[in-house]
Amino acid sequence: MKQRLVILGAGETGTGTAILGLKKGYDVFLSDKETIKEQYINELNEYNVIYEQNKHTEELILNADLVVKSPGIPDHVAIITKLKQKNIPIISEIEFAGKYTQAYTICITGTDGKTTTTSLLYDILKRAGLNVGLGGNIGKSFARQVALNIFDYYVLEISSFQLDGMFDFRANIAILTNITPDHLDRYDYDINKYIASKFRITQNQTEDDHFIYSQDSELLINNIHLNKGKAKKYNFSCFEKTLPGAFQVEKIIHINTQPNKKQENMYDQNDMSLKGRHNAYNAMAAGIAADVLDISKAVVRESFTDFQSIEHRLESVGKVGGVEFINDSKATTVNAAWFALESQENPIIWIAGGQDKGNDYTKLKSLVKDKVRFIICIGNDNRKIHEAFSNDVEMMINATSMQEAVQVSFQLAQKGDTVLLSPACASFDRFADYQERGRMFKKYVKNL
Repeated sequence: MKQRLVILGAGETGTGTAILGLKKGYDVFLSDKETIKEQYINELNEYNVIYEQNKHTEELILNADLVVKSPGIPDHVAIITKLKQKNIPIISEIEFAGKYTQAYTICITGTDGKTTTTSLLYDILKRAGLNVGLGGNIGKSFARQVALNIFDYYVLEISSFQLDGMFDFRANIAILTNITPDHLDRYDYDINKYIASKFRITQNQTEDDHFIYSQDSELLINNIHLNKGKAKKYNFSCFEKTLPGAFQVEKIIHINTQPNKKQENMYDQNDMSLKGRHNAYNAMAAGIAADVLDISKAVVRESFTDFQSIEHRLESVGKVGGVEFINDSKATTVNAAWFALESQENPIIWIAGGQDKGNDYTKLKSLVKDKVRFIICIGNDNRKIHEAFSNDVEMMINATSMQEAVQVSFQLAQKGDTVLLSPACASFDRFADYQERGRMFKKYVKNL
């Protein structure tokens, strides 16, 4: 008798899981409490997946042998509680897909930097000629690729929500870029639960595996004992020489994973396409992984030089009347906004705000005092931002729309200023996601 696989959520993750589940012989049922996007309905119909939308029918869900849950569904919702009461296993798509591939997995998590690090490392591996897939929390779902492609390597961006549903999955290379407070609304406002979630990236690692992490992330280093794996360890730092691993001295990045056996590789960040300290961290993390995989220095240097930053991450939208506009909509955390502010040399008009996730803005105060002239808030509730910075800038304005935020910022700006969209908050109070927020910003800048 076929095992019944119930999938909750019909986005890229859920649809990919349904395709893989069918190919592996499961009795598949997919349920989404919201309306399913047309592109996924077309695919579900193409593969003859039984599904429902705009509801969760309990009698069709609570008879599951196994449930794969979208990472966007919190654990406290009613249907999840009822599944747990019946002791029905609930796992993530990463866990499910991992059972059906023998490929080498390189997994990246962290509060900030994981998307750029993942994309950069994928670029390096592609340039090196490896047969590699890109997935997880970026691009096509891991499950879809396991179902439809045959890759020797996977570079996977993995969120804390995906990690929460991973139990037996093993990362051959695990990268933990950093840890700062984030998503605390999903973790009962308990930072320790969030930290523990991030360290799940190391679970099940053996002596043959590798763990790469930031030496400069205080919360990470203070909790390094949560690393339960047995992998070889490498760290990276912008402030101290760390070997085996990577460090930066006066814009020169040094990478050496085998200090007793070979010379270190050196890369000048001035020659790299990715600028700023945050990108030094991203390059060091990706560079260590490349070194572990014995990818040549020439290939790594070529990628570092040519790689183009991902959309919505410190993306230059252009100049209008001598005012530069930068789209950093992907900065959904205080730490990401810190790197964005820190990287700017010109006076800033900062567009910030959105759905607060338990943010502490203290870390940003000195940067705001030194660099920011005006703050334009785009959230539904801007009280915490006003309380944090009202004494640090010339003026704070609440905008009712992204269009108004862009227009007001341009009116306030002087030639040589930078208008920086770096919200430090989630987008869900006004936008579908950070991509929509960034696209709206770019649209109205181009309309100026």
